[in-house]
Amino acid sequence: MALNGKLHALATQCISHCRRNYGISAVLMQKSLDPVQKLFVDKLREYAQKSNLYYIQTGLNLLPHRSKSELFVDADEKIKMEYNDELKKAAVQFGGDKGSDMTKFPDFQFEDPQLDPINLEKK
Repeated sequence: MALNGKLHALATQCISHCRRNYGISAVLMQKSLDPVQKLFVDKLREYAQKSNLYYIQTGLNLLPHRSKSELFVDADEKIKMEYNDELKKAAVQFGGDKGSDMTKFPDFQFEDPQLDPINLEKK
């Protein structure tokens, strides 16, 4: 009798696990991408291909620090002019001098102030 009850409980648990796993596996087996996600991934791959092709054609190395002329892939003169205009606006807004590079992180130099010595002697 006890064996029959345990077998029944085991069968019930097995059935519930099979249903749960079957429901999850249907979602996991589906490999279709969201159309927006697919478009985004395609554009990323296209950009990576164009940027690698650009560096191969120009003979430039793939360093993280690029000059201003190398910032954009497939950029026309209008985009480069807009970029330069934005840099000029930032220079005016944040007090950059003419000819200063606003894309460079500023160098801070702090000097320690001269402190008077503490005299602990009682007079």
